[in-house]
Amino acid sequence: MDHTETKLWLVRHAPVIGAHGRIYGQDDFDCDCSDEALFRGLAGFLPQEAVWVATHLRRTHQTLAALHRGQGREPVEPLIERDLVEQHFGAWQGLTYAELDASRDGAYHRFWHAPATERPPGGESFADVVNRVEKALLRLTLAHAGNDIVVVTHGGTIRAALAAALNIEPERALGFSVDNCSVTRLDHIEGQSFGAAWRVAFVNRRAV
Repeated sequence: MDHTETKLWLVRHAPVIGAHGRIYGQDDFDCDCSDEALFRGLAGFLPQEAVWVATHLRRTHQTLAALHRGQGREPVEPLIERDLVEQHFGAWQGLTYAELDASRDGAYHRFWHAPATERPPGGESFADVVNRVEKALLRLTLAHAGNDIVVVTHGGTIRAALAAALNIEPERALGFSVDNCSVTRLDHIEGQSFGAAWRVAFVNRRAV
């Protein structure tokens, strides 16, 4: 059966430095890429020849550069995909979790800052993120069909990608664990007889 398979390797960035327990969302923080052994292992797990993609936030660029060092190469300038950035939490960005709980009368979510459909003042809901992430991933697979695409991105973005790929309610996707420096792989498969489909190869995989 003739088909085109595009592999998306979604890497969550390294741990953020300087947030001090505050909700940072789209705030632009540095990240800790000091664990050379971890990045060598992670780099060895990822394809050598790939289309490299990051968001406009520097923690994704720093993580990507550490991956390239782990592969023993000079950093490659990535494609920038702004629509794969983390959820914008609006007025909640900069709050501690205790301050957020107090502002919402103690309402909370088991795995996330709020239910998937709740939109923070001046921000976006997780359901909004799913919509923009789905469109961005389809753009990438169309532009680079048949290739490996390594996307260094964010935890919320990866959960949103899983919601889109599995066609599940955004609320359910919030239950996925997505650790820093983990890899989730989605395969986009397109064939003449069955159209296009997503396959989830693995979720939250650590190289070491």
